[in-house]
Amino acid sequence: MKKLTLPLNESVLKELKAGDLISLSGVVYTARDCAHKKIFRILDENGELPFELNGACIYYAGPCPAKDGMACGSCGPTTSARMQSFIPRLFSLGLKAVIGKGEIDEKAVEAIGSRGGAYFVAIGGAGALYGSKIKSCELVAFPELLSEAVYKLEIEDFPLIVAVDGNGNNVFKR
Repeated sequence: MKKLTLPLNESVLKELKAGDLISLSGVVYTARDCAHKKIFRILDENGELPFELNGACIYYAGPCPAKDGMACGSCGPTTSARMQSFIPRLFSLGLKAVIGKGEIDEKAVEAIGSRGGAYFVAIGGAGALYGSKIKSCELVAFPELLSEAVYKLEIEDFPLIVAVDGNGNNVFKR
């Protein structure tokens, strides 16, 4: 298993291969459907985003409230296909990686591969495990969206699989 720390630079991303098992640490931002729509509205209006997109990693998740002694509750991945239409534009603006579950379409795979980025898959049904790997959880934007708001998470040793690498290789197409 490769241990990686965010933000990921291009040389690290180039070394990743579809199918690699990784352990990811650093800062990720959560965003699901509703948050993506608001982010795109801000971009369309030439507004300022609530977090720096360039070099960032977005986790398709909505954290549950924290239990005593934890930074975050359960925080499992959301189906990535629901966000795949947002991938080309976000990667063209500097996004480096996304985390979710399941397959994404060819247009999204091509956008990730052409920008030397990565798509990591998390294990569905393992929300409690992922929640235990979150060291801090801070609301960043759109509090009215509740669990679908944008949160800044500090993660440590998040177990993931490289589903799409920087060359556009796709673990789902093997």
